[in-house]
Amino acid sequence: MGSSPSPDEKVGLQRNLADLVTAAAQRGPDHPALIDTVTGGTVRWAELDRAVDAVARRLRASEMSPGDRVLIRLPAGVAFCVALFGALRAGGVAVPVGTGAAGRELELILADCSPRVVLGRPGDEVLRAASSAAGVEALDAPDTGDEAAGGEPSIGGGEDLAVLSYTSGTTGVPRGVQLSHRALLANRAQTDALRPAPVTPADRVLLTLPLFHIFGLGAGLLQVCWAGATGVLVDRFDPAATVEVIREHRVTVVAAVPAMYRAWLDLPAELLRARFNSARLCTAGGAPLPPHLLAAFAATTGLEIIEGYGLTETGPVLTTNQVSGVAKPGSVGRPLPGGAGAAPVEIRLVDSSGRPLDEPDGLGDVVFGSDDDLPGSAADDEDELEGLRDPVHDTGLVAARGPNLFSGYWPDGAGGPDEQGWFRTGDVGFFDAEGDLHLVDRTSDLVIVNGFNVYPREVEQVLMEHPAVAEAAVVGVPDDRSGEAVKAVIVLHADGAAELGEQEIREFCVQRLARFKVPTVVQFVDQLPRSPIGKLYRRSLR
Repeated sequence: MGSSPSPDEKVGLQRNLADLVTAAAQRGPDHPALIDTVTGGTVRWAELDRAVDAVARRLRASEMSPGDRVLIRLPAGVAFCVALFGALRAGGVAVPVGTGAAGRELELILADCSPRVVLGRPGDEVLRAASSAAGVEALDAPDTGDEAAGGEPSIGGGEDLAVLSYTSGTTGVPRGVQLSHRALLANRAQTDALRPAPVTPADRVLLTLPLFHIFGLGAGLLQVCWAGATGVLVDRFDPAATVEVIREHRVTVVAAVPAMYRAWLDLPAELLRARFNSARLCTAGGAPLPPHLLAAFAATTGLEIIEGYGLTETGPVLTTNQVSGVAKPGSVGRPLPGGAGAAPVEIRLVDSSGRPLDEPDGLGDVVFGSDDDLPGSAADDEDELEGLRDPVHDTGLVAARGPNLFSGYWPDGAGGPDEQGWFRTGDVGFFDAEGDLHLVDRTSDLVIVNGFNVYPREVEQVLMEHPAVAEAAVVGVPDDRSGEAVKAVIVLHADGAAELGEQEIREFCVQRLARFKVPTVVQFVDQLPRSPIGKLYRRSLR
């Protein structure tokens, strides 16, 4: 097994991401790199490096030029990893997409990025149909048993585009986020600077998050490569099967989303405790982590869940509770430190014009408005007005700066960091007295009722206090009188009160929320629509 690399041994931020594989192979050639739980195979770092060489050579032979896009649609297995790093080593731009993406979505992405090469599974008729319509040849996934005779040098790096990650964002239309080699390497260096390090060469990291998503790719696979650790690949999340993988392969680091922890907590407590006894670190991101879930997991397993925050545009990690070492309920922690040539992440709160809150006249995008912000006709009495004020915290838009930020949206870089390097994330938050960031909601999810701002997360937290409610989501829907109305979509516990109805929910909220925040529309469903990493699809609830 290789030893932990020192900062001067790390791959520089101007290098190619594929060089992470070569560096790990040089430090520990026989150390396991990837364990594929679907095939049962194990690939060592030297083997992985040679397989990447073979793919790079194959792509270059196909007349692919540096900067050409390579669309990759493969399950989260060794073949995906080899295809990704092979494309990067050949100087291409990797465009990972999910195997569950529909034909229409694939057609939009293909038309937008115009890939030179498409790599997929044999028999993927959806991909082949979409590729044919776009005039692009779809090639079968690389044979992971292929090995090149010698080292294949990497083409490009640094500011060159490495990954084009498509996210629907708030528009519903896929939009390509341009991530350079520099940005993704910088975020690995920043994350590695945490103490204790989140991933070391001795760790076995559960890779159950989709690798086509930046959370699974950046904070998962790329962090494993940076450390020269071992990634345990799981193609599909199943709570009972995944805990057996953790036991069998002695997994030490688990990165998951709140929905996964919630599913694990449905397993018998003794079983869950026994299966997680090899884990030393559990992290969460991608969606808010309810405090009650944090407490329940700690009580069951003895492990704290370290929550973090980030976006596709930030490579992805911005903050984590690991900076302070305390898993604080409701907080996503503090900005990542700098390390190995990468400057630290900076976070500040700004108003809607981008002015920092701590500057004179920087009023911010206020969540709980002053009296001057409130239309007099919207509140019935002073008690409701009181619920709008937050006397302790200045709340504003979260802006970030650092070498891990993206290079704007495809194809022209529009929407990227400003001239000073700041990028407004679209999230609303505040810092507590200890300097930890708390997120309130996304500005795009804001519901405006008679001129009042209603942030869905606040209403959702109240709904979750009801003992019969398992999950809740809040959105705004059109209303002729108030402009928008608050709609609550609720999933009840399996043993929840069957007779629970809309009126009971409203009465529960009236006791805890200002009147304009109380849901006027209540819908009960079996499950909430979520993305592959557990992010709520609010659009479909409207």
